[in-house]
Amino acid sequence: MNREFKLLINGELVNGHDTAPVINPATAEPFADRPIATLEQLDEAVKAAKEAQLKWAQTSIAERHKVLGLIADRIESNTDEIARVLTLEQGKPLRDSKGEIGLLVATIRQFCTMQLGVDVIEDSPTNRVEAHYRPYGVVAAIVPWNFPLGLIGNKLPPALLAGNTMVIKPASSTPLSTLLLGEVIADVVPPGVINVLADNGGLGGPLSEHPDVAKVAFTGSTETGKKVAAAAIKDLRRVTLELGGNDAAIVLDDVDVKAIAPVIFATSFANTGQVCYAIKRVYAQEGIYDELCAELARLADESVVGDGLDEATRFGPLQNRNQFETVKKYLEVARLDGKIIAGGQVLDRPGYFIRPTVVRDIEDGSPLVDEEQFGPVLPIVRIKDEEDGLLRANSSPFALGGSVWSSNMERATRVAAKLEAGNIWINQHLRLGPHIPLSPAKQSGMGIELTQDGLKDFAQMIVLDIRK
Repeated sequence: MNREFKLLINGELVNGHDTAPVINPATAEPFADRPIATLEQLDEAVKAAKEAQLKWAQTSIAERHKVLGLIADRIESNTDEIARVLTLEQGKPLRDSKGEIGLLVATIRQFCTMQLGVDVIEDSPTNRVEAHYRPYGVVAAIVPWNFPLGLIGNKLPPALLAGNTMVIKPASSTPLSTLLLGEVIADVVPPGVINVLADNGGLGGPLSEHPDVAKVAFTGSTETGKKVAAAAIKDLRRVTLELGGNDAAIVLDDVDVKAIAPVIFATSFANTGQVCYAIKRVYAQEGIYDELCAELARLADESVVGDGLDEATRFGPLQNRNQFETVKKYLEVARLDGKIIAGGQVLDRPGYFIRPTVVRDIEDGSPLVDEEQFGPVLPIVRIKDEEDGLLRANSSPFALGGSVWSSNMERATRVAAKLEAGNIWINQHLRLGPHIPLSPAKQSGMGIELTQDGLKDFAQMIVLDIRK
């Protein structure tokens, strides 16, 4: 790609001290270079954000809505260029890249409808109690490689609307679409309010531990999230963490298998399985177990896997070599612990391609069931009844989401009420949107993202108690 990408620091597009190649996962070859920011440039970005925050915090909500609206407009008008870059660096089909950008735009515009005023808690003859919301200051947003732009939407609009400023750091393997985003909005955002850095994997720690960063909004693995939280606790820095998941789908024996199988398949293998909230393990009741396995295998066999720039492609490659090698190990686990009934192959071509893989006759205790595989390998476990399914599903330390599938709504609701997860669906999965809060449980994270609750998570509540 004959294009130069730059960092955004204090309103200026600048070079890093060095560059490094970005790999196209569909070819396993470099296609562009990313700038590498120094620790000094990180300090410059945080300093710029801190200085800009004082003035930004004095703006009205209406002014912040205006700037966010301009950001959304700029991103939308550059969708085609940004989407192509996103597909080249991430691997997902081009239509999915455009959908991700559309979600980012929609999320920003959803926050443009919100206010952050004064909540009246008490208004009695003797006292008036009010909750006011003040910005924290500088927010560090650290974004993973599976949804480099979509997950910015969970962080940027609420942070700015609450009066904070930002330093955004994308993953080192998918920085270009975020750098391009910084470029297209550079002249509509006051200098220093948004800064975008890229690195070689070495700035996440220094950014999350920087003394002038007041809050860290992180999406990524649970192990890295624990490190972010441990660093933050030293100064009681605020954190929002959306971490790993191992979402379970409990499928009861009264379902219409042919009706639900395409939905389960789509929400298991979305983004080649690289979705935190995707179905990672299916617990199917024995009465429909064989039929569901067969139907999911058929759908996997029919799937088109290829380069995301090919319009026929439904599933692209794994995003990076490390994840590719990790999923290959899970294929070996699948062969040892279960029976592969679809997929199981690494494509004989350049790039990090693995066919959608369905595994049956496998049990809890296998790493493929107990761990988050984060790839296109789906284990299906046979269960006796709903209590058996709940016991197995709830045994995981992860609790992002989960789902229950049944034609009997009373039964499904009863089971869902006992499922341990932050977001629970009935007869669907992975239904996300800017109007629906995300609330991870257990080791899947902490804090709220999206909606009015997510907005308040980016502000300090100040309680004012007035004696009349």
